[in-house]
Amino acid sequence: MGAYFSVLFIDHGGLSSVSSSSPSLGDLPESCVASIIGYLDPPEICKLGKLNRAFRGASWADFVWESKLPSNYQVLLDKILTFVPENLGKREIYSLLCTTNTLDGGTKKVWLDKSSGGLCMSISSKGLHITGIDDRRYWNHIPTDESRLADQNQEFLGHIVPNRSTQTWWFEVDGEVEFPFPAGSYSVFFRLQLGRSSKRFGRRICNSEHIHGWDKKPVRFQLWTSDGHHARSQCTLNEPGKWFHYHIGDFNVENMNSSTKIKLSMTQIDCTHTKGGLCLDSVVIYPSKYREKLKQKGF
Repeated sequence: MGAYFSVLFIDHGGLSSVSSSSPSLGDLPESCVASIIGYLDPPEICKLGKLNRAFRGASWADFVWESKLPSNYQVLLDKILTFVPENLGKREIYSLLCTTNTLDGGTKKVWLDKSSGGLCMSISSKGLHITGIDDRRYWNHIPTDESRLADQNQEFLGHIVPNRSTQTWWFEVDGEVEFPFPAGSYSVFFRLQLGRSSKRFGRRICNSEHIHGWDKKPVRFQLWTSDGHHARSQCTLNEPGKWFHYHIGDFNVENMNSSTKIKLSMTQIDCTHTKGGLCLDSVVIYPSKYREKLKQKGF
């Protein structure tokens, strides 16, 4: 639709093809424009707001952005932000919620997807319970700029990896979160990589020397929610050098007036062989519409 509007104003010579005496889009009432652009995605609304004064005013209309915000956006503001300025317009509220906001000492990050308004969350490896994590004979915390919990203003949180000198038989990771998710369907993933990546002469390299044991038995994933839902899956880890989202399961939220409690786990327990060389970055929760895209993307 944005491309169509551009054609109305630009001819092949790059000049306006609408004469000063002819009706133009600028003559449309602002309320009419707002009713039309309300059917577009937020990024398209913002782009069209640059066309002229009528579109700019319509792109700030509260009723346009009210439909883009989650129904419980006020609850989200109170949960996520420590201070909310008064008299904010709905577009400003949407922009605030789309900003990556930290919770629980920086171990969790929450934001709205800019295009769909769906809520997304990341939980750092530091926000998970990992068996043996305090014993440096078995685990190391490795700072890296490849963490999904990194941002431009602070040092990245890094990954947890099995210590390369002493491997582990017992691999178990548990997590828990309670949050007022908006109504909808959500998918939960562990973000993992086999091998430790680094940079050499500006190029990304991955050390796969200490990877072993993950092809002997599948890793088991489980998910529980406070409404009694239980999901499970399993997967053999066998592709080193790339970050993958391993699907744990899905859950639905119907009652957005109360918080949903989620428990999750990842295990590979077998005393017949050791395991090593796995990087654990985070758990991510996305609207289920992005499930297949995340499952296919290795990075």
